[in-house]
Amino acid sequence: QVQLVESEGGLVQAGGSLSLSCAASGSIISINGMGWYRQAPGKQRELVAAFTSIGSTNYADSVKGRFTISRDNAKKTVYLQMDSLKSEDTAVYYCYAHLWGTGVGWRDYWGQGTQVTVSS
Repeated sequence: QVQLVESEGGLVQAGGSLSLSCAASGSIISINGMGWYRQAPGKQRELVAAFTSIGSTNYADSVKGRFTISRDNAKKTVYLQMDSLKSEDTAVYYCYAHLWGTGVGWRDYWGQGTQVTVSS
């Protein structure tokens, strides 16, 4: 069974930094895309940063220059380094992967979500 396991978020002051990680585990044949979304209270879930199927990266305009996504393919892990955090970055952050699991084909998977709170 495929799982996405995220590291804990936390509480950080505005201007501070926080790093998240997400590891995919289970019987995985291939990963097509992997990244991070977030959802703030009363708002829709939105893309934060992600690797595409061709290995390029997409960032939300609101985080460009402040957040950096990276990955370790051997560990099936994606990281999100968040710098210069703002109060508007407060949200539940979700790891996402589009991958091919044994016996189930290509599917979308989500992590359980981790809370990031930025105090002003």
